[in-house]
Amino acid sequence: MSTESWLADTRTSYDTVATSYADQVRDLLDETPYERSVLALFAELVQATDGGPVADVGCGPGRITAHLRSLGLDAFGIDLSPAMVETARREHPGLRFEVGSMTDLDLADASVAGLVAWYSLIHVPDDEVGPVFGHFRRVVRPGGLLLLGFHVGDESRLKTRGYGGHAMKVHVHRRQPAQVSAWLDDAGFTVEAQMTLSSAESPLGGIVFARRRTGSQ
Repeated sequence: MSTESWLADTRTSYDTVATSYADQVRDLLDETPYERSVLALFAELVQATDGGPVADVGCGPGRITAHLRSLGLDAFGIDLSPAMVETARREHPGLRFEVGSMTDLDLADASVAGLVAWYSLIHVPDDEVGPVFGHFRRVVRPGGLLLLGFHVGDESRLKTRGYGGHAMKVHVHRRQPAQVSAWLDDAGFTVEAQMTLSSAESPLGGIVFARRRTGSQ
C-alpha cells in the first residue's frame, strides 16, 4: 500500500469518526492512573532540561495535548485529520492545533524539546515507521525526549467499523517493544525506559521513553 493510500484512508476514517471518538476518549485519563503517571514523568523530564515546545503528534481531539499543558508544558497538537483538529480546537480553545502528517512534519529542525506519539503510530505500516522516526529525530533537539504509546502484539488487522459504528478503513498494527526500540535506535534515539501495561487505553499497551542522541547518530 502506498503512503498516499493509507494516509488518505486514515484521514477519511478519522474525519468520519471525529465527534464520536472525542466523546469516547474525553475522560479516559480519569480511568488510567498509570498513564497519567507516565505523562507526568515525561513532563518532569522535559522541564528538567530547560523545557521548550512539545509536539503531540497524532493528537486527535487534543486530550493529551491539554493534559500536558495542565502539567506545565508548552504543548501543541498535530493531526492528519482536519475534523479531529477542528474538534480539538473546539474542545480546548486557546491551545494550538495544526493539520499535518508525521510522515512529513512541517516543523523546523531541532525545534521541539519533546515529542509525544500517544497510540498514533498504530496505523503506520512497518516499512514507514523508520522514516517517521527519522522525522521525529529531525525535529527534536539533541538530548530531547520522545514518548511513545502503542498496542503490543504481533499482528495487524483491518478495522472497518468503530467509534459510534461509523465505517472506517484503517489497519491497526500491534508491535513488540523490542522491535520499536530497535527502530528507534536505528533512527538515532537511545531508549531509556520501556514498559507494558493494561488499562482502558489498551488491553496491552507499550510505553517507550527515548532520547535523541547528541551526535550524528
